[in-house]
Amino acid sequence: MEKRTEIGEVGEFGLINHIAAKFTQKQEWTDLGIGDDTAVLDPKGNKVVTTTELFIEGVHFDLGYTPLQHLGFKVVSVVLSDIAAMNAIPAQITIGLGLSNRFSVESVDALYEGIRLACEEYKVDLVGGDTTSSPQGLIISMTATGVVEADKLVQRGTAKPNDVLCVTGDLGAALMGLHSLEREKQVFLSNPDMKPELEGKSYVVLRQLKPMARFDMIHEFRELGVVPTSMIDCSDGLASEIIHLCNASGLGARIFEKNIPIDDETYLAATEFNVSPLTAALNGGEDYELVFTVSQEDFPKIEKIADVTAIGYMTNIGNERVMVMKSDAIVDLTAPGFGKQ
Repeated sequence: MEKRTEIGEVGEFGLINHIAAKFTQKQEWTDLGIGDDTAVLDPKGNKVVTTTELFIEGVHFDLGYTPLQHLGFKVVSVVLSDIAAMNAIPAQITIGLGLSNRFSVESVDALYEGIRLACEEYKVDLVGGDTTSSPQGLIISMTATGVVEADKLVQRGTAKPNDVLCVTGDLGAALMGLHSLEREKQVFLSNPDMKPELEGKSYVVLRQLKPMARFDMIHEFRELGVVPTSMIDCSDGLASEIIHLCNASGLGARIFEKNIPIDDETYLAATEFNVSPLTAALNGGEDYELVFTVSQEDFPKIEKIADVTAIGYMTNIGNERVMVMKSDAIVDLTAPGFGKQ
């Protein structure tokens, strides 16, 4: 039987000390981390960007099929993806936890092991946080900071007409991973002796359980000497993010169906679930790729990056948000659902 240590046995401060002992600082401008009333940061003249995300069990994640270690890694990636969208380098995170009494010290350890691995991956410091009791389930609040030189800061609303609209990676996989996991959960609930059937879905499942923030692209931009003219991370689906870019800049956008990057495994899974792969890419969300624009002058440099696809361009028609289909028909981009503003 696995050991279970009740959180009440170690207390809030004991739990914090237990967690803090497993983390080491990596950022030179983290002057003071866990252990005082606040962290102390010294960004040495850079601009500091910061963002906060809230994750609620049953709304944003399901522990029925999400291992706590994967969840820990994912929440860090999700928050840091917003830092990447500003063309910044991540530096610190703080975490607030609401824990119900069904969580033990060992389960908190599993969550923080994922967080620790993400901190190693992204070279960020955990510098503080808070824990409290929750009447039910798990609540995670995470704040992240990053730094960027003033001339490299990228915002949503600074694109220009005729800028090339690009996306990193591929789209729609996370939604197909979610469908796959939800189906296996229902199969398990109806027959606990059935083994999960996820053969051929390793890519889409991993995209759902362990997304990666695209700092590899941020470093590529710096190596190429390119600053995107606008950028946003793809958390709510491509259509929603393009509409955000248009709203912020007062411009329009025209994209092309034939250019939307969709992985073969996503196509196969979408067919199996009777979902349009294009709909998954446009409205699925949780891919955490970067959607960005570059000037015509910089596009030849960006074009050399294998994992970047040009999908369209910005227009000076403010209310134009359209997609040109393979049939040459033109359809409006729509973003259903509750999107991040």
